[in-house]
Amino acid sequence: MTDAAPQEKKTLLQTLAFFGERRSLVMLGLGFASGLPYMLIFDTLSLWLRDAGASLAVIGFFSLATLSFTFKFLWAPLIDRAKVPVLNDLLGHRRAWILVFQTAMILGLWAISTLNPAHQLAALGAAAVAVGFATASHDIVIDAWRIEVADKEEQGPMVVAYQWGYRVAMIAAGAGPLLLAERFGWNFSYAVMGVVVGVGVLATLWAPREAEHTIRPIPTGDVNQPKALEILEWLLRLAILLTGALVLGSGLAGDASLLSQIVGGEALAEAWKAKPNGIWLQLLGVLAGLAIVVIAAWPIPKVKTKPGVYMSTAFGEPLVDFTKRFKGVAGLILAAICVYRVSDFVLNIMNPFYRDMGFTLIEIAEIRKVFGIIASMLGVFLGGVVVARLGLMRALVIGAFAQPISNLFFAWLAMSGHNVPVLFWAICIDNVAGGIAGTALIAYMSSLTSAGFTATQYALFSSLYALPGKLVASQSGRIVEASALAAEQGGPIGLLKGLFTRLPPESFTAAGAKLGVSAPAMAAGYTAFFIYTALIGVAAIVLSFMVAARQKSVDAAAA
Repeated sequence: MTDAAPQEKKTLLQTLAFFGERRSLVMLGLGFASGLPYMLIFDTLSLWLRDAGASLAVIGFFSLATLSFTFKFLWAPLIDRAKVPVLNDLLGHRRAWILVFQTAMILGLWAISTLNPAHQLAALGAAAVAVGFATASHDIVIDAWRIEVADKEEQGPMVVAYQWGYRVAMIAAGAGPLLLAERFGWNFSYAVMGVVVGVGVLATLWAPREAEHTIRPIPTGDVNQPKALEILEWLLRLAILLTGALVLGSGLAGDASLLSQIVGGEALAEAWKAKPNGIWLQLLGVLAGLAIVVIAAWPIPKVKTKPGVYMSTAFGEPLVDFTKRFKGVAGLILAAICVYRVSDFVLNIMNPFYRDMGFTLIEIAEIRKVFGIIASMLGVFLGGVVVARLGLMRALVIGAFAQPISNLFFAWLAMSGHNVPVLFWAICIDNVAGGIAGTALIAYMSSLTSAGFTATQYALFSSLYALPGKLVASQSGRIVEASALAAEQGGPIGLLKGLFTRLPPESFTAAGAKLGVSAPAMAAGYTAFFIYTALIGVAAIVLSFMVAARQKSVDAAAA
């Protein structure tokens, strides 16, 4: 993915013109086709189930239909290596797979439209899982096609187009099916949504064909193994792989409901979600799941078998390729990816924060769901422009600075009390910063892949980069409360109380009373938390500078 010679820097007008090119418009349609089924399964379906009389426990269990998104890298090697008969020659490797999964999504939504949740709940669940799997696989191939059809500097605008399409789909899936269901019923609504996903089919057929796909060979011709033993070994390895996927997915998703159902009893699921210590079980699940996956792919010691050679090569070669290409800096790159968005992920207590400040639900909804979405789309756009104009590494550094700085605006909000204009600016600035950082990170991760392993390597990066942030975010509430209690007793955090002597009575009073502290102490606790999140971002800034400095020499050597 490294150019042998530096490319001529595009002007701002040329950068903006790329958004009107065929590839960007195709990405817009593909992003819409990805976002619509996901929201229909993950969010909108819960309304239909509730209308049909399903319990909250059943509705919560249906959220596992999207579990496949958390471990999609496990079957990405198959997509990298397998060809779709007939369609591969007509459309190319990536577009053929995209069309297959789009067809599966449409058929799955139509299947759902024929079912009655009151009497066919199991069939509906199976169809929802199938749609979730097809949508996750669809995302894998779209990312691979995007990376292979555009150069590094064009990844920013391509990511912008995809995310815009995805966000439009989220809005459409949140309103369109409900309006149709109100008048014509849920079955008709989901049938129409299946047709609307056809926008992605049109985009796929219009998409330019990527460069000829390279399939790395796996030599197994010299392996002599009885066919019966080969089949038995394949079945055993796949069973182990599925077990690892279930454990790994439960850890990444933070939900062990399905795992608990299989092993028996609800104790595991309850402990998995318990706060604050459940996060350690989730982390253990991730590590154990990865270990089981490694066992499934590990060759039998001193015994060469076809399944062992194939699986160890399919899973191991993409990692070996990455470490060889970025020798000496691969670990640093992975560390930067893992901590890059942590300062953003730890802001998982914002809704309670807004309520503790005295904002009404209408005020929060209007600013977050309307202006926040607009600001997010603006941030994504600016991120694409920065990547195209300044290059990947500079964009990565700018995004690393943007996130922690934007977190400090929430400290300003805490000092301002119940102030709607300040809430507007804090949320909008945070969403713009998050859009810039997210676009820069996606474009950067895309540049790390290599031909033949694009889907596998990118799926691995995108599946695992949120794990450290999730672990740290589990302690957010405890940090706020501990800081508030410390502020009430004086000390360094207590000095912050002087900033909150003129708070309106509705700000932090009720929240402080619940904890047994004063309103200024509660506000000081939140402010200390936002300063802490900004300091976490310093690690991402330092690692981004280190990667930018060291990867430059690696890229120069490769060129």
